[in-house]
Amino acid sequence: MAEYVCLFHKDTVIVKSPRKSPVFLRTIVLLFGIVCGIYICTVCLRQINTVSKIKTQNLQVIESPSPDSNILAQLEARIPTLHYPKPQTFSRGECIQNPVRFFAILSMQRSGSGWFETLLNSHINISSNGEIFCAMDRRKNISTIMQTLDRVYKLDWFNSASKNECSAAVGFKWMLNQGLIEYHKEIVEYFNYRGVSVVFLFRRNLLRRMVSLLANSHDRYAKLLNGTHKSHVHSQEEAAALSSYKPIINSTSLISDLREVEMDAVKALEYFNSTRHMVVYYEDLITNNTKLNDVQEFLGLPRKELTSRQVKIHKGLLSDFVKNWDDVIKTLNGTQYERFLQADY
Repeated sequence: MAEYVCLFHKDTVIVKSPRKSPVFLRTIVLLFGIVCGIYICTVCLRQINTVSKIKTQNLQVIESPSPDSNILAQLEARIPTLHYPKPQTFSRGECIQNPVRFFAILSMQRSGSGWFETLLNSHINISSNGEIFCAMDRRKNISTIMQTLDRVYKLDWFNSASKNECSAAVGFKWMLNQGLIEYHKEIVEYFNYRGVSVVFLFRRNLLRRMVSLLANSHDRYAKLLNGTHKSHVHSQEEAAALSSYKPIINSTSLISDLREVEMDAVKALEYFNSTRHMVVYYEDLITNNTKLNDVQEFLGLPRKELTSRQVKIHKGLLSDFVKNWDDVIKTLNGTQYERFLQADY
């Protein structure tokens, strides 16, 4: 590249540097523009992605149920239905605005339901009205059953356990052999329509239940307590008198008898599975103090310390209360019911 020389004075020579090429300058500008463009595009893309994520999240919130429908169903199953009954036989007065929960205890004879009910009735807000369907005329057909249920849940049923005006939970106990299984379809429909919560009360050790059943049946005729029959007692002396009788268990039909009772419970659970329900075991109520809290929570009631005056009749080793215990051992050893031979509380 040629150089330009300028002479200002005869002794001074100035040499000018060569001009930079326009192509070089354009290349620098182009590279700078590319870098800036890439940076701007990167920033824009990040902002677009962020906005897209937010929009996607918002759409998901709108389109998808939150919480999940299964969770909602579980939550609803835990909340008892509230009722505001208007009895025909009296006025609730100042308690008319107090909500009431409906419940039913489904059980079998000699499974601890009497003791369990006295515990519930020690709660100031619970009215459990006993074994109301033990009377045949109340369960001779589905119409009489429905009429009886309506009386209970309208608070028009009166007995010593009733706290009608300000009851927060009202119910009763119902044995499986008192029309419950026979009319289970209609009863399930009634329970679901009326919002009745079901408490299943069963006994794990069916052999102990059998001993209690045989002893109670014997006392109906023997009347060991001063010529009177008592299914439940309130003193150790009365318990000792009733437990002095040792029944003989039919070892020939023992396994089939235990299986039949077991299947009755399974059938009841299957029939009433669609109701709002919980399952409680007699043994757990005895050994676990928190189980009663679970029941109160299930009924939607404030927790209280529940008490009962009833005394257990057959307390201790089961072998002390069966006359032909050796035959029972031989029959149950090696079977699925062998565990019933052991003391469980």
